[in-house]
Amino acid sequence: MHSKQTVKYICEKYPSGNSYYYKQEVITHDNWDNLNSLAWSTPRPISKETFLKQKKAGFKAEVKYINKQPAKVVCLHMQ
Repeated sequence: MHSKQTVKYICEKYPSGNSYYYKQEVITHDNWDNLNSLAWSTPRPISKETFLKQKKAGFKAEVKYINKQPAKVVCLHMQ
């Protein structure tokens, strides 16, 4: 179980209206006394309900607005 200082919840919102929710935790690659070995884990998918529940409980929750342009479709002709 992580404390409020070692976990954060992320909501990524896209122009399409889609939202994706993640959890990240502080991990160590050596030991907890070596501050240089601390890093954020890979974002793990969670539900919207979990995000809202943990935000209400006082955990760090951030909302990121992603404004990337849609991918271009490239037509490749086979010969």
